[in-house]
Amino acid sequence: MSANIIDGKKVAQLTRDEVRKDVEDWIEAGNRPPFLQVVLVGNNPASDVYVGAKTKACKEVGIETGTMRLPDTVSAKALKQTIHELNNDDSVDGILVQLPLPNHLSAHDVIESIDYRKDVDGFHPMNVGRLTVGEPSFRSCTPAGIIELFKHYSIPTKGKHAVVVGASNIVGRPISILLNKESGEQGKATTTVCHKFTKDLTKHTIDADILVVAAGQPELIKGEMVKEGVVVIDVGINRVADETKEKGYTLVGDCDFESVKEKASWITPVPGGVGPMTVAMLMKNTLLAAKNSIYPE
Repeated sequence: MSANIIDGKKVAQLTRDEVRKDVEDWIEAGNRPPFLQVVLVGNNPASDVYVGAKTKACKEVGIETGTMRLPDTVSAKALKQTIHELNNDDSVDGILVQLPLPNHLSAHDVIESIDYRKDVDGFHPMNVGRLTVGEPSFRSCTPAGIIELFKHYSIPTKGKHAVVVGASNIVGRPISILLNKESGEQGKATTTVCHKFTKDLTKHTIDADILVVAAGQPELIKGEMVKEGVVVIDVGINRVADETKEKGYTLVGDCDFESVKEKASWITPVPGGVGPMTVAMLMKNTLLAAKNSIYPE
C-alpha cells in the first residue's frame, strides 16, 4: 500500500479563507483590523524566512502587522521592557517573539513576560496550563494545526494509541495533551511520549496507530519502525546537503518518507504538511485575541 497524502497547504488555505471572511465581518461590524506585533531579535536567516511567511499570511487575511527588529545584543531587561510596553498598548492584539533567541536570553522568561491574553503563539504557562485542564486557551499553533488536519480528513483518534516522538513544550507535550483529552473524535487517544532518553524507540513507534514525530532529527523514523496502516504526522523540517539542488540542500522531515509511506495509511509530506497549518492557526489565534474570545474582558 502507499499512503494517502495529508495536504497541509490545502487545509491551511481553507483555514485562511475562513479567517479572512471572519476578519471582513469583524471590520464591517465597526471594529478595527486585528493587529499582530512581531518581535525579531538578531539576524537569524531562518527566523527572517519564518517571519516573512507570517507577515505575508497576515496581509492575505486582512490582519495588520508590524515587525520590531532588535539587535542580538539586546539585554533581557530591555527586551522585557519592550514587551511590557506592547502588553499595555491597546492597539496590539497579539504579540509574537520569534524563536530561537540569542543564547544570553531565556526563552522561558521572555515568553512569561508576554501578557497571556496576547500570547497568540500559545506558549505562555497560563495558556499551557489551561490547555492541560481543558479550559479555553490559546493553543500552540503547530499542535492546533495537527488537530485541524485530523478534523478535515476525518481521521479518528478516539481509542487509538498515539505515540509522540519529541517532548518539546512547543509541539510534543501540547499535542500529547490534545490527543489525549476529551475533544470529540479528535481526542480520547491513549498517548505515549518518547524522547531522547527513551530506550528501544522502535518498541513504541511500531505499536502506534497514530505517530507524531517532532524530534528535529532528519529521517529518524524508518519504514521498519512503523506498522501497517499507521497515521504519520511529520513535524520535522531539516536541511540536508544536496548538490543536485540549486540551493545546495533539500528539505526532509523526521521520517524517511519513501519507506514510511509504503506502510502508512495517511502521511504528511515535508514540506507542505504541518508547516502551512502552523501559520494558519497563528492567524486564527490573532483574530481570537482581537475579539477577546478566549479571555473576555
